[in-house]
Amino acid sequence: MNALKTLLGGAALSVLAAAAFAEDAELLVFDYSGFEDPAFHTKYAEKNGDVPSFAFFGEEDEALQKLVSGFKADVSHVCAGSVKKWEESGIIEPWDTSKITEYSKLDSNLLGADVGSDSAYFIPTDFGSTATAYNADEVPVEDVKTLQVYKDPKYAGRMTLPDNVDDAYALAYLATGTTDWTTATDAQFEAASNWLREVHPNLRTYWTDPAELAQLMATGEVLIAWAWNETYPTLADEGFPIGFERQATEGSSLWLCGYVNLKDGPGSEDKAYDYINGFLDASNAAVLMDAGYGISNTEGLATLGEEALVAGGLEPIDAPILAQLPMSVELRTKQSEEFEKIKAGF
Repeated sequence: MNALKTLLGGAALSVLAAAAFAEDAELLVFDYSGFEDPAFHTKYAEKNGDVPSFAFFGEEDEALQKLVSGFKADVSHVCAGSVKKWEESGIIEPWDTSKITEYSKLDSNLLGADVGSDSAYFIPTDFGSTATAYNADEVPVEDVKTLQVYKDPKYAGRMTLPDNVDDAYALAYLATGTTDWTTATDAQFEAASNWLREVHPNLRTYWTDPAELAQLMATGEVLIAWAWNETYPTLADEGFPIGFERQATEGSSLWLCGYVNLKDGPGSEDKAYDYINGFLDASNAAVLMDAGYGISNTEGLATLGEEALVAGGLEPIDAPILAQLPMSVELRTKQSEEFEKIKAGF
């Protein structure tokens, strides 16, 4: 997931109040470092003569606190799990989807209840998959055809999950038969929590970043991991016998991030729409994939071809998908608190 979803709350960059560099002074984008890459903004630059100005943050709660405290920008990158919290804070306003030229082409799995809506607080732009990565020399593919492999004592001490509440609960909900966490009941939450609690003793560790996970798998310490799609090509390129099973019986997950429209932004509202339209343009698919991200524009993604999608762990699948859509603040808080207890052995 590269810099964008490096685990929230980990070793993150400090929020910078000043823009890293000033280009188009009429649009300030609050973002993760790396997304200022001009290659991502060619359509915006073609229309407006310059790329936007950027200011950077490293962790979304820090970014929220900065914005609530009065820092002004026009649009901000955010992952789906934080959207409801940002919405309830009063700092964002809906996008007019009629002004987003590619909206009808966005993957419906990433839109959830906003499919066909005239307005939306969150526009998904970039995404990836989370599924079971495994050592193909030592783990038969039949074993990873079910997510219950994480409860298999045969692999005790040789498995790992991410130290990330969203990815962990995505796995647990899928494993217990829930594919939409936005409607999760108390009973479904309890079932997922209990499943994670059962899996916990089998884990060697909770990995905190992709480099750590790659090392754990390359050394043979870990044979099976709930992993982001970027791990697959990283280890494959190094000649490691890695498999990436997205079509387990119970399914796999998609994480997603996108942009929100900040209220009372100091710049041009028209240029905010130029920005989101440029980012979503089908021509951006290849440069985003090179950076490890899928584009939410289905037509753009299709231009990459099946071979590239399979190599990147983002090919279409015939299995259940749990998209990590925005959830209620109450549910996310419950999950976060319970996950900390589970990791501590309670």
